[in-house]
Amino acid sequence: MRLNITPNIYINKANENWIIDRLRSEWIEHGNPYSKFLYFSNLIWVIAPWSQNKNLYNRKGNKKLICSIYHIDEEKFDLSEIEKFKKRDEFVDAYHVISENSKKQVSKYTQKKIFSIPFWINDDLWFPIQNKSKLRKKYKISDDAFLIGSFQRDTEGSDLKSPKLSKGPDRYIEIAKQLKKENKNLHVLLAGKRRQYIISKLKENKIEFTYFEMVSNKDLNELYNCLDLYIVTSRVEGGPQAIFESALTKTPIISTSVGVAPEILHKRSLFDMENFKEAVPDVEFAFENAKKFTIPLGFSEFNKMFNDVLNDDDSKK
Repeated sequence: MRLNITPNIYINKANENWIIDRLRSEWIEHGNPYSKFLYFSNLIWVIAPWSQNKNLYNRKGNKKLICSIYHIDEEKFDLSEIEKFKKRDEFVDAYHVISENSKKQVSKYTQKKIFSIPFWINDDLWFPIQNKSKLRKKYKISDDAFLIGSFQRDTEGSDLKSPKLSKGPDRYIEIAKQLKKENKNLHVLLAGKRRQYIISKLKENKIEFTYFEMVSNKDLNELYNCLDLYIVTSRVEGGPQAIFESALTKTPIISTSVGVAPEILHKRSLFDMENFKEAVPDVEFAFENAKKFTIPLGFSEFNKMFNDVLNDDDSKK
């Protein structure tokens, strides 16, 4: 039975000053359905399940609840994690994932409906800049450098030494070593927190790099535009957002077949470790695909999802 209820959505916070917080703010700032107070909402969106305490689930009442799951790292998804998932599943009416890869993972553990919708991307933040030479001069990077980038965490937070293997930093180093043999001017550009592992390995292998721990979105957009190539080497991913950001900045990118990569990049741009040298960036293909998710277009499928769950008694099927 279809109802006709207007969504009034309470969205939990990640409180990390990172991507999810920015996405939450963009949703609200662009006038999408939102309730500041849980009490007045009729739908709860757990956009950051890792930061949510169980009280929110206990206070659900008759409200519908959608939970976003970005990926499941099977190596770490032990019995205790499965038990946590099952307990939360009792309160969830539907799940949101951002890639078909993640949908396959989540479907192993629930019978609830799963919506696969990539997040929107803000093309006011991510766009091409023509003068690469000027940008490199600003960031003190040689015009002659073959510049590859990585702007994501690579180190476990538990000890700030061990590699976060799901992100594939060990793979990244192996590729960098191979590229160094072919190009003496190889230079690695890093940004973001928890880069200890990859920095130590770059030093160990005498590969030049430049590192910015935290930068504004404006500066990060400029860093993308400095690059000759962005490389995603992850074993498991939800997005990553770097695929959309590279695509919209027209930064050449190759990636393992994780997260949204198969949905945004050309199949020629996907690789495994045995054939990474055969991967070829297709800038225009990626750009045209990413444009489909720019604001405000990128909000439309989310609004359809919320209306579907809120107004359909069969949302659990």
